[in-house]
Amino acid sequence: MILVDSHCHLDYPELQKDFPGVLARARSAGVETMLAIGTRLSTFENVRKIAEATPNIYCTVGVHPHEAANESAAVEALLAHAAHPKVVGIGETGLDYYYEKSPRAPQRENFRAHMRAAHASGLPLVIHTRDADSDTAEMLDWAAKELPGLTGVLHCFTSSLELAKHALGLGYFISISGIVTFKNAEDLRRTVREIPLEKLLVETDSPYLAPVPMRGKPCEPSYVVHTARCVAGLKNVPVEALAQATTANFHRLFARVPKPAAQAA
Repeated sequence: MILVDSHCHLDYPELQKDFPGVLARARSAGVETMLAIGTRLSTFENVRKIAEATPNIYCTVGVHPHEAANESAAVEALLAHAAHPKVVGIGETGLDYYYEKSPRAPQRENFRAHMRAAHASGLPLVIHTRDADSDTAEMLDWAAKELPGLTGVLHCFTSSLELAKHALGLGYFISISGIVTFKNAEDLRRTVREIPLEKLLVETDSPYLAPVPMRGKPCEPSYVVHTARCVAGLKNVPVEALAQATTANFHRLFARVPKPAAQAA
């Protein structure tokens, strides 16, 4: 069984404390590939170095919406970093109106810059959206009109089924984190049942959101297997089939990442 952790923060201290152990446990769990996510341009070098040092780790470059008040995402800067062969996506970017750590206007400006960079580079967009369904849908519609062919993934999805369907209709993928295993996540589980298997990814968002039965521990990529088992149950397919589908979906979206030998064959 081959899995991909399509969204993790490997540069964060919680994982760096025992990074060799994190990698070993991921391999033991069947996690073939990990996507290390950039959240600030000022710290991107740390993310890139992790990807450069490990064959099965790739990365993205971007400015998280929480950081939009402190860092503007210039298209030129994003494109310069995107030229690196280990950079396979743009983001994470998007809108977060739940915490309001940055004003909404710079969040939207950064989101649009990331969209332009993703379109110019041909790389997929990694989108964070929370309590911003209407504005996110509006931004996706703008991109569909102004930047044809742009695609990406709505990561750690917890928004409405309506937004999921809207994004799917525009060609985006939906990624599910360990939240789907939480006791109070029945709305999300209903949404997952409605998302076509060929549009699903799985992730950990490590070091956050450890799934049941690992709650209370720092999350790490090996835990994606628990999310995969839960999603497989919701989709009424064997976990091996879920792993095969989500891994294939990941490589279809993040086409710069080489496929594992078993899949390539």
